[in-house]
Parts: sequence; C-alpha cells; structure tokens
Amino acid sequence: MLKRVLIRMSRTVLGLAVFVALWDVVVRIWELPPFLLPPPAAVYFAFVNQGAFLLHHASITAYETLLGFVFGVSAGASLALLLSMSVKARQFLLPPIAATQSLPVFAIAPLLVLWFGFGLASKVVMAVIVIFFSVTSTFYDGLRRTDTALLDLGKLHRLNRWQTLRFIRIPAALPSLASGMRIAAVFAPIGAVVGEWVGAKGGLAFIMLQANARMQTATMFAALILLAVMVLSLRAIVEFATSRMIYWQKEI
Repeated sequence: MLKRVLIRMSRTVLGLAVFVALWDVVVRIWELPPFLLPPPAAVYFAFVNQGAFLLHHASITAYETLLGFVFGVSAGASLALLLSMSVKARQFLLPPIAATQSLPVFAIAPLLVLWFGFGLASKVVMAVIVIFFSVTSTFYDGLRRTDTALLDLGKLHRLNRWQTLRFIRIPAALPSLASGMRIAAVFAPIGAVVGEWVGAKGGLAFIMLQANARMQTATMFAALILLAVMVLSLRAIVEFATSRMIYWQKEI
C-alpha cells in the first residue's frame, strides 16, 4: 500500500513539474504580459509575500467544503435509503430532485445568499446542493441493483425487510456509495467557491474577486492553485477512507 502511494505521489510531482515547465516556456516564447498570464515565478512570489493571507482565506473555504461534504453525503445517502424503501417517496421526490439538477448553480447562489446571508450557511448549502445528487443517484442505484442471489439467501434465512437492508443491500451498495463520495469530494470545493463568488466576507473566491479587480493575476493563480490542492487533498482522503470502507474490493 505504501509503495503504491509513493508511486502515485512521484507521478503527480513529475506531472506538475512538466506542467510548470511548459507554462514557463509558453510565457517566455510568446512574451505574454503578467496581467494575462503570469510566469510561475510571479505566482511563487505571491505565495511568499502573501502566504499567511492566502492560507487564512483557504482555511475558510476548506471549512465550508468539509461541512458541505459531510452534510451533502449524509443527506444524499439518507435520501437514497428512503427512495429504495418507499415507492411513494420515489414517485414524489425523484421528479423535483432531478429538476433541481437542471438549474445552473450561479442562478441558485444569489437566492441562497439572500436567504442565508453572506456567512457560512449559504456556502455550506451551496456545496450540499452541488454534491448530494451524485451521492443519492449512485447509492440508490447500488441499493436497487442488489444481486438476486444475495436476496434469495436473505429469504432463506428469513430476514425481514430491515434486516435485508442492513445486512445485504447496504453492504452490497457500499462500492456505489464510495463512487458517489469520490465524485462529491471533487465538486464540494467548487460548490463552496461558487457560493463565495456571489457574496462572501472571506474565502478563496473572495481573494479571486479582489485580485481580479486590481489586475493581480499572480494572486488569482495562487488562489486557484490552493483550490486545486484542496480538491486533490480531499479526493485523496476520501479515496483512502472508502478503500477501508470497502476493504474486500480490490483495485484493478
């Protein structure tokens, strides 16, 4: 396991080094002005000169992301269980749930700020809205596609409906839930940033808006890099956690 992690990390570092080198070459060859595309060195000095400021606002976005991820996964998993157990719930809830996903998030975000204010709540709700459908759809799909042989085994042991759900259907659907959680790990930070973009007193999107207004492109890139690091870190944590959750399933 450790060897695999080290190999992945080395490949990631190598890929990032190649990307930064190409970035620097493009800036030098085309002689792009810094306000259009700053060189990697300018972004590095933005980190050096504004490190504490950037990390402070990154911690705000990280907190919003973690809360949104926890609440979104909990709401999505609970809703999937409800849909799998009740026909009436599927009839009444599936259409509006699907309809909410057709609405652009930038159209919803101003309403959330109006309803929940410029503080933490609107950003967390935005992250929940962005991720809960992926968790609901994947987990629900796993719950309703339980192997018939396992269900027959449950009937043989005279398991009731709730026992079948607890001991057969939920464990069999955990790989599907894990897939939804991995997707949610990528989109949760984006949801928080969208909420900040519409209105916030802090966070990475707040930095981007302020830097954009002042043509401080290097600071914008620094904030974007921190956001990317946040996404990759959360994805790695969730992958590690889900690999323990479905320890019987081997990676191909």
